[in-house]
Amino acid sequence: MRTPTRWLPLLCLALLVACGGGGGSGGSNVGGGSGGGGIGQTLTLSLPAPGLAPADLAVIVAEGDALSEAVGAAYLAARGVPAANLVRVKVNTALDIISAADFALLKADIDAKLPAGAQATLLTWAAPSRVVGACSMGITSAMAFGFDTRWCNPTPAANLCAGTAASPLYDSESRRPQADLQMRPSMLLGARTLAAAQALINRGLAADGTRPAGDGWLVRTTDADRSVRAIDFAGLPAAWAGALTLNYLDNSAGPASGNAVSGKSNVLFYLTGLAAVDQLASLQFRPGALADTLTSSGGLLPGANGQMPITAWLDAGVTASYGTVEEPCNLPQKFSRASVLIDQYWRGATAIEAYWKAVQWPGQGLFVGEPLAQPFREAPSFAIVNGEYQIKTRALRPGSRYTLEYLQGSTWTTLATFTGARGQPLDGRAPLPPAAATQIRWVGPCPDNAVNRCTLATSS
Repeated sequence: MRTPTRWLPLLCLALLVACGGGGGSGGSNVGGGSGGGGIGQTLTLSLPAPGLAPADLAVIVAEGDALSEAVGAAYLAARGVPAANLVRVKVNTALDIISAADFALLKADIDAKLPAGAQATLLTWAAPSRVVGACSMGITSAMAFGFDTRWCNPTPAANLCAGTAASPLYDSESRRPQADLQMRPSMLLGARTLAAAQALINRGLAADGTRPAGDGWLVRTTDADRSVRAIDFAGLPAAWAGALTLNYLDNSAGPASGNAVSGKSNVLFYLTGLAAVDQLASLQFRPGALADTLTSSGGLLPGANGQMPITAWLDAGVTASYGTVEEPCNLPQKFSRASVLIDQYWRGATAIEAYWKAVQWPGQGLFVGEPLAQPFREAPSFAIVNGEYQIKTRALRPGSRYTLEYLQGSTWTTLATFTGARGQPLDGRAPLPPAAATQIRWVGPCPDNAVNRCTLATSS
């Protein structure tokens, strides 16, 4: 792991961008009024549900590869992905890498066969896992963006610690990434046997809707170069108190034997910084668990250049992981940001969405696991109860403002305002609109830019 001489300003910039505004509560400041009977008194709407659905996922199979074919069939059956979303393509699964030129042909073939409406892709082969040209991209990032050197280091010897292009999906509110951002996040299942693939798929299924309370482990180790994420880790246990059980372990002073978490059960998150993580066999991971370590070549499959491959997390019972396929330096933007990962997952994102939204510069990275795992799956509700609106959702972005508004004539008027708060589901109330109201709408942060405000749902 190489350390850039000027990584700290970049980290601080990333923190400022990610943290934005803060605070707020789940309460409401009510305005407007209600009238007696009429159209306005019966207006309702459906709040958008967080998380991709099986119909949003295209499953990509290496035609003629027995394992890939079997894994694809197993995934469709288990998840209820429509048969039309299975895409077969020719790809050489005997090689760990694919050239940029060959990948361009492969991606063109996949893009031509993708069903309308596909928002994400799952690759069902174990290899190839990276695309090599002037620099290297994880095949999942190359699937999302296409191979382009702006996503990786084109001259690593001379400019090893260069930044790369930023993902538009990073910490976004997009629920439809292809429609909103013109990109499809991708994940490699990462299993090398059918039994391992089925076990991974079953963990994802077992996670759905369980709403676990934890535990999460965020570890600062004696490896200072690989522990640059600790500044993000430290405040999270207090920030999530009462909603999730998170533990920050500061072992920076040693001994090295204390770097690894051991003998713990119900592990939902495990984020650390080591070339290899010991004691994984002593841990019991919850279905849907996410885990990774900040190191240089965890995504360089299969052997990780002597470090721990990210597939070792899957072998230990984790449901999804992430690592880089070429030297990333220890720029934290190239790895998952715990505060974003946990927040997005808790608010209802699937594993593929939470991980992708947590990495600001993912071009050199590889995402592996079961993409549709969704421990915090929910169905937001909007109903008329006892003469007022009742709004329930856990999907509000912390610190962002949401309003319920009604239309009368040509004027929109606010009925109620709500502010998202970390770890606090909304159970809000709002008055019904006047009888003359003809429409209501739910307004909040835009899918493509959370700083802006957009209409998220309207009555019919």
